[in-house]
Amino acid sequence: MKKYISAALLLSLAVQLQAAPKDKQYNIAEHGAVPDGTTLNTKAIQATIDECAKKGGGTIIIPKGIFLSGALYIKPKVNIEMQDGSVLKGSTNIEDYPKATTRIEGHFEPWRAALLNADKADHLRITGKGTLDGNGKPFWIEFYSRRTANKSTTNLNVERPRLAFIQNSKDVEISGITFLNSGFWNLHLYRDQQVKVNGCRFVAPGGKVPDDHAPSSDGIDVDSSQDVEIGHCYFSTGDDDIALKGSKGPFAMQDQDSPPVERIYIHDCVFESGGGIMTCGSEATIVRNVKVERCTARNVNVLRLKLRPDTPQQYENISLTDITMEGTATLFNVSPWTQYFDLKGQQPPHSVIRNVTLTNVKGTGKTLGQITGTPDTELGTIILKNADVKVTDASTEKLKALKTENVTVNGQAVILNSGK
Repeated sequence: MKKYISAALLLSLAVQLQAAPKDKQYNIAEHGAVPDGTTLNTKAIQATIDECAKKGGGTIIIPKGIFLSGALYIKPKVNIEMQDGSVLKGSTNIEDYPKATTRIEGHFEPWRAALLNADKADHLRITGKGTLDGNGKPFWIEFYSRRTANKSTTNLNVERPRLAFIQNSKDVEISGITFLNSGFWNLHLYRDQQVKVNGCRFVAPGGKVPDDHAPSSDGIDVDSSQDVEIGHCYFSTGDDDIALKGSKGPFAMQDQDSPPVERIYIHDCVFESGGGIMTCGSEATIVRNVKVERCTARNVNVLRLKLRPDTPQQYENISLTDITMEGTATLFNVSPWTQYFDLKGQQPPHSVIRNVTLTNVKGTGKTLGQITGTPDTELGTIILKNADVKVTDASTEKLKALKTENVTVNGQAVILNSGK
């Protein structure tokens, strides 16, 4: 009887496998794309994507070589595989990135497309060992040239393309890819759910202005998204490494386009330079249920919470565990962010931070940092527990909202009991 059931199951499985459609592959080099680094391949690559989608989906193969391109639009049921040695290099001509109304800095307005764009692309996979190269230096220089001429120049005054923009999608996986020298943000996730980013590198210079600094080169912007896991990644950027974003302004809580950022899991990552392991802001309203584990903050903030004077913000249930500090790392940077804000004639809104915990922190750094709010910020429970660090500046003057448990700084016990 057992043999009969086993045979029947095997026969059924064989029939299912035979009937299941095989993943079709479309190599862009076999469809007219030229890997010489100078030929603009936008039309050839987009035509390959469109053909793949029209025939029911499959995988676009980007083989070894440098393929120059403008904006590309990934269709549903189409995946991208970047083989070892492959480079999809962004054009430096801004006109190769069409302008359309899109999500940018907490609202919608006409803005340039990214190098890779995907909308309603459930089950999307972008995998491999290749590189998305934003080729961004001309865009950085243009930004700083404009800002030098006019100090009030903002990001939105100087159009620059993102490397990848994925929106309204569920069950997305991005693995193994290097995001390099983006003109603007690297990976922007908007209103996505169940996203995994694994084993990727996000690299843009954070050196001297203008030639060696990439302005607003955020690694990953998690915008109004839920259930996002980021693991085994490396970050070295000129701005925020991982930014949790939403809306902004005094009416942000009523913004139906900006649901809460929640259930975010960040683990086993290295942060070489940039804004910090995890930043809330520059546009953020509700951020909650964030877990960070086993990460190294080499020369960045461990925790960065930006507090806008014009936005009602709620940051809660945030835990960071097993954190190693190195280089010039700062433990806390919780402070007002006043670079750009507009109350629109309204009274300053109320904000709250509560249930924030850092546990098992070790290593060396520059300073313990600060925890200060706007006059309208309610600083609730913020706890540092089981920490043993050495820092150049051990001052706790700006940490009055912090509660410590079993904390040693430069060999001395630090006892703060201001948490509520």
